[in-house]
Amino acid sequence: MNDRSDSHQLTTFIPTSRAEMTARGWTELDVLFVSGDAYVDHPSFGIPLLARWLESLGYRVGIVAQPDWRCADDFLVMGRPRLCVAISSGAMDSMVNHYTAARKKRRDDAYTPGGQSGARPNRAVIAYTAAVRGAFKGLPVIIGGIEASLRRLAHYDYWSDQVRRSILVDSKADLLVYGMGEQALEAVVRRLAGGEPVTGLTDIRGTAYLTNSAPADAEVLPAFSALENDVTVYAQAFAQAEQVGEKTLVQPHGKRFVVVNPPTPPMKEGVLDALYQLPFARRPHFSYQQPIPAFEQIRWSVTSHRGCQGGCAFCAIARHQGRRVQSRSEESVVAEVKQLQRDPEFRGTISDVGGPTANMYGIEVHEDRRCRECSRTSCLVPTICRNLNVRTSRGAQLLKQVRQVEGVKHVFVASGVRYDLLEQQKDYLNALLEHHVGGLLKVAPEALSDRLLAVMRKPPAALFGRFVETFRADNRRRGKRRGIVPYLMAGHPGSTLEDMIDTALFLRRFNLRVEQVQEFTPTPGTLATCMYHTGIDPFSGDAVEVCHSERQRRWQKALLLYHLPASRKPILEALHFCGRDHDAATLLGGGKPPAPEGKGRTGRPAEAASRRRRTAGRRGVPGRR
Repeated sequence: MNDRSDSHQLTTFIPTSRAEMTARGWTELDVLFVSGDAYVDHPSFGIPLLARWLESLGYRVGIVAQPDWRCADDFLVMGRPRLCVAISSGAMDSMVNHYTAARKKRRDDAYTPGGQSGARPNRAVIAYTAAVRGAFKGLPVIIGGIEASLRRLAHYDYWSDQVRRSILVDSKADLLVYGMGEQALEAVVRRLAGGEPVTGLTDIRGTAYLTNSAPADAEVLPAFSALENDVTVYAQAFAQAEQVGEKTLVQPHGKRFVVVNPPTPPMKEGVLDALYQLPFARRPHFSYQQPIPAFEQIRWSVTSHRGCQGGCAFCAIARHQGRRVQSRSEESVVAEVKQLQRDPEFRGTISDVGGPTANMYGIEVHEDRRCRECSRTSCLVPTICRNLNVRTSRGAQLLKQVRQVEGVKHVFVASGVRYDLLEQQKDYLNALLEHHVGGLLKVAPEALSDRLLAVMRKPPAALFGRFVETFRADNRRRGKRRGIVPYLMAGHPGSTLEDMIDTALFLRRFNLRVEQVQEFTPTPGTLATCMYHTGIDPFSGDAVEVCHSERQRRWQKALLLYHLPASRKPILEALHFCGRDHDAATLLGGGKPPAPEGKGRTGRPAEAASRRRRTAGRRGVPGRR
């Protein structure tokens, strides 16, 4: 690694120590950032992106990365900042980062040197805020990042199995910045620098705050006390919050009110370009002696856009990055690729050009006004919105320009594609198949049962089947041997053994094999988590079956991994449980089913449990699992 005494290194990165401040001639910071991630000076990491943005605006900023929250000295290394402290748990919610879907402790952390776990606390935003309050009495504390963003209102917390208050209440922070944060944080810092007290910053879009009196023109949600133990009220509150458009939201918490201002407007292309042209070192901080896995994964990739208009039930991207796609210019992306090409360690391969969904790059809306007034939570399901222009050639043009950069040998698309959009993007599809698929193309249908796909807000299985056939026909035409690896999910709300059997038969019929199965994890703020907690689709009011049985979750995973020898026994058990022994020959090629372990009717225990929980919720008593 580089020598810390190198004066150039001391000024290349955002300061993390007194020595780095001194090298810049600084005696005081304006803003101190606290992050649960290691400091990687790269635009894919949120805190460095925000720090570079404020730096470009003339503010003196520093970063304390992964401090010991039990030790005040870690927060004091650069002294008391002049304006505020900005806190984030990092690129992931700290509880998702620490625990599996089975609530077992993870053994690694991709955002820490050496992949070591334990470098950040549980509920990191709350723990860091408490430490900062102790270290800097009276200094404004701003919280943000995905953990704060998705917990800005009362929310179901899977790890404690209870509804928790807004993180603003539990952390006692002064202000919460939600979403990507550049515009909101800039406004906060500018006004603090102008002498305004943090208590007066109540009108900034993309922020939330606590107050003793609610704004008169706001949309009032059910109080925390009303939805804490009543799943029906919780579902109603979720639907109301998701469908208010650009109104201000208010949620009572005891005698105080959490106020959530409307989101920041979509970022203009030129401003987004400017963000990615900031002088990032594109390296982990020179003090680290071990590699950081998350950096290695994205090192040779390029972000072309942010935001997602898919509205998948289980996904938090739209709630954090926004429901409008914001794209960089082709010139900006190509300039970044050329910068990568000049890196002495570059070997000619761009690992990804994309965003949350690669082929959403360049899609636009016809009329902004219609989007501001729209209450749809997905622009693509059940049908593609007529206000959305998806027939764009910008994505294909971008890939062509990247391929033509001197020194670039291979360009891959690894961030996933929407095959329902590809049917209207023939030029992107042709470019993808001709130039940007290696041996395997990874796509994420998530399920292949139409009933379950409707709950997930995903396109029907027939579209995926047509895509597979198109892909294989292209292979035959080109004489190539390439495969499709589908990403699928077990245990999602609405997922029954019948759905998983149908999905497994679909995979068998198309001779597809899954590398790994993701178990559904209820993450704060998503539609799927609302359904998991309540057993209700909040928009239709329909009951949604929720699988809490560990045995049935194990069966669901085994069905999706039907090709593995270890899956044979649990698959036969699942088929017998559902009364579908006749499908064993098709799925497994024969095999005698074992003696039954339980009742032979489909999912009845789970259905009964789901009914009990919903009934208990209506009585105001939390259902137990």
